[in-house]
Amino acid sequence: MPIITATESPAVRLIDPDAEPEFDPDDVYDGPSKSQKKREVEALQDLGTELVKLPEAQFRRIELPEALREAVAACRKITQNSALRRQRQYIGKLMRSIDPAPIRAQLDAFKGVSAQENARLHQAEKWREKLIADNEALTRFLDAYPHTDVTHLRQLIRNARDEAARNKPPRAFREIYHVIRAAMQDAE
Repeated sequence: MPIITATESPAVRLIDPDAEPEFDPDDVYDGPSKSQKKREVEALQDLGTELVKLPEAQFRRIELPEALREAVAACRKITQNSALRRQRQYIGKLMRSIDPAPIRAQLDAFKGVSAQENARLHQAEKWREKLIADNEALTRFLDAYPHTDVTHLRQLIRNARDEAARNKPPRAFREIYHVIRAAMQDAE
């Protein structure tokens, strides 16, 4: 290797400003950046964490691939922090091989985020109010949702009216709502 002294300078390559560049770095796209990929992976892990935190009833209803369902079910049982972190990373890895949009939509529906779900909730509340206030409303409800357990619903309506008259806690009032929601979901 030649030694360059202070008085000598290495060969200088001049760049012609009028010359056409061989390639434009802006024209090359190598895909998402490493940071973007990391954000996407973390978002999938967060989605998996939401699945882990779901109440048991909602977890049973959500549609998931079998491997992901098993991994989430296992994660729900883990209490040790490091094992929990590894299991969540595994869930994130499984999530990369599936389309997360349907899962996100189901979670949003559980949270009541969608306008359609909000409308259903309001409709169920209106049905509950009508059923408690008016005996004819039961007939209309059964016309709309014929597979409802009539005897159970009548008993709940009587109990809700009795609770309101005696200023008792509204257990039957809440239960009516659950029966209405179940009937509406069965009809869909």
